[in-house]
Amino acid sequence: MTRIDFGYPSLSVRTRWISGRLAVRLATVTATLFILAMVLAIFAITLGDYPLRFDEMVRTLIGSGEEFHRTIVIEWRLPVLLAALVFGALLGVGGAIFQSLTRNPLGSPDVIGFDAGSYTAVVALMLVAGNTSYWPIAGAAICGGLLTAFAVYVLAYRRGIQGFRLIIVGIGVTAMLGSVNSYLITRADLRDAVAVGFWGAGSLGRVSWSSMIPSLIVAAVIFIAASLLAGDLRRLEMGDDAAVTLGTRIGRARLLLIVVGVSTTAMVTAAAGPIGFIALVAPQIARRLTGTAGVSLLASAAMGCLLLTAAQLLSLLFAQLMRPVPVGLITISLGGVYLIWLLIRETRTQYGTTS
Repeated sequence: MTRIDFGYPSLSVRTRWISGRLAVRLATVTATLFILAMVLAIFAITLGDYPLRFDEMVRTLIGSGEEFHRTIVIEWRLPVLLAALVFGALLGVGGAIFQSLTRNPLGSPDVIGFDAGSYTAVVALMLVAGNTSYWPIAGAAICGGLLTAFAVYVLAYRRGIQGFRLIIVGIGVTAMLGSVNSYLITRADLRDAVAVGFWGAGSLGRVSWSSMIPSLIVAAVIFIAASLLAGDLRRLEMGDDAAVTLGTRIGRARLLLIVVGVSTTAMVTAAAGPIGFIALVAPQIARRLTGTAGVSLLASAAMGCLLLTAAQLLSLLFAQLMRPVPVGLITISLGGVYLIWLLIRETRTQYGTTS
């Protein structure tokens, strides 16, 4: 039998239930990123107001530690680090979906404005309705993100969706929503305004098991939906005509992908506040490391895990040296440098200049 050369090393997987082809480099890089994220998360568990030795942390995790250590590790720190891993993966998947749909590295939910829509809905719920319960906030974040996605889609539609126009319209909608947020905060009671401002900085520090368990359930549903739509996403990357030829119902597939992509950022916004730039950065770094033509959902999720866990670790180190810094501020500060580089590179590519 003649062996097909795909241009890169690959492994064929055939079982009773599934079969497919796995790129060796993609699998290796993805596994390495997940392992690095886990290592950083384990190290971060030992940091905090009450530092723990590594052996104390291990004994606590296997169930033979002191009761006080169990409270610190299991009840306080484990849900926070689990949130860093899961929320980072969600942001990576969301960024990969929208960058594939728009075929533009700037096509991230936090740039297009879906993140801002979720944030505005939550701010309105907290300041206008006075509701701070988890499920109403989660529902408001998802509804706000979806409504913003619908508005951006309609405003950008001109006989089809063009990625660059979608991004420009999204940036405009983000600015409008930002003004609404500022107005609501300036009209609010001082205590409520401070609470919303702190939440808006994006922090994993207030995540507990009571909010993490429902987040894990919703995240599992989102990951399953994204994996089921991964094939449609790859076919849409080849263009609408090619996708239709291969049997994809492009309108239905694009709508479902938008809903799943918005849900990723809305879920994170509801639980921890807006955390910017992970969705923008993770898919592009993962694509360069894996050497693939398009962005991979799995590799992007792994890179999102690593980036958000590293940011949380940096936040803990800042807390020990000076004072706590919300993880959202760290990702914005570091991600802003990447955005400037990306804008310069895209401008040079657009106008064909090299200097």
